[in-house]
Amino acid sequence: MKRISIGNTGLKVNKNGFGALPIQRVSMKEAVYLLRKAFDNGIDFYDTARFYTDSEEKLGEALSGCRDKVVIASKTGATTVEEFWKDLHVTLNNLKTDYLDIYQFHNPDYCPKPGDKAGLYDAMKVAQRQGKIRFIGISNHRQGVALEAIEKNIYDTIQYPFSYLSSNEDAAIVEAARKRGMGFISMKSLAGGLITDSALAYAFLDQYDHVLPIWGIQRENELDEFISYQTNAPEMNSMMWKKVEEERKSLSGDFCRGCGYCMPCTVGIQINDCNRMSLFLKRAPLSVYFTEEWAEKMKLIENCVHCNQCIDKCPYNLNVPDLLKRNYDDFMEAWKNRS
Repeated sequence: MKRISIGNTGLKVNKNGFGALPIQRVSMKEAVYLLRKAFDNGIDFYDTARFYTDSEEKLGEALSGCRDKVVIASKTGATTVEEFWKDLHVTLNNLKTDYLDIYQFHNPDYCPKPGDKAGLYDAMKVAQRQGKIRFIGISNHRQGVALEAIEKNIYDTIQYPFSYLSSNEDAAIVEAARKRGMGFISMKSLAGGLITDSALAYAFLDQYDHVLPIWGIQRENELDEFISYQTNAPEMNSMMWKKVEEERKSLSGDFCRGCGYCMPCTVGIQINDCNRMSLFLKRAPLSVYFTEEWAEKMKLIENCVHCNQCIDKCPYNLNVPDLLKRNYDDFMEAWKNRS
């Protein structure tokens, strides 16, 4: 199996990473089975987050007995120092460990830096000195924030969406991280479920020796596919490149990265989240989104005046109102049929 160095951290792991967001959707028993099977087959990098409901707890249950043999990354969405320490305490408790290998800021709308007003980066450094975290990372969907994090050279890792549907600007971010010696963790490597050919997705990312993809897994057959590539790795060929070009033409317009450049909306729609609702309903527990609060947020889509400011601001040239309508229809159908 191919192994990869995570930037300059000295951490070396299987190039197959386990993205633990989807295991929210399965029972504790099913999750533990999947995670242990992954470990038994050589997968030793696991990414989760405080926001992923019980994902951390499932990882803790499955991997606490082999903690020294795995690399675990989690994230905090804290906006205050007090919230940061609370998140870190809960995360360590959930994971049944006294340290995290990588602790990441979870998609902040700015780049936390030493000495800034929020104090979050400084709190990270304190936690690092205390031995509670080994390396500091940032996870983000915004090109500008990602580039600033790389240019400031204050992070050990960056987690950013990257797949064969990504733009040239996204590829430039991947290259910038390589030049800095910064670990690059590739999320959304299946473009949030738009990509269905895992072999093609794997082969494309396998070309990047410094990129660590994390595959969102919630079913055993999905895990088996990625395990199989460890001994029989697919390689890019002319037919694969042809399919990449075809899918870039047919699918790129459907993939909202959640970057938030489209915001704010003139009528108050939370575009970056509402535009990914169809994905959320497939990947997260329905109880998270089947709430009156989310129903009200989605109903705001009915107020869209098609001013098209969101289209003008989208760096990916998406038809944002059309995507909102489709996500709204999916949500309302699921909401109507909820049990």
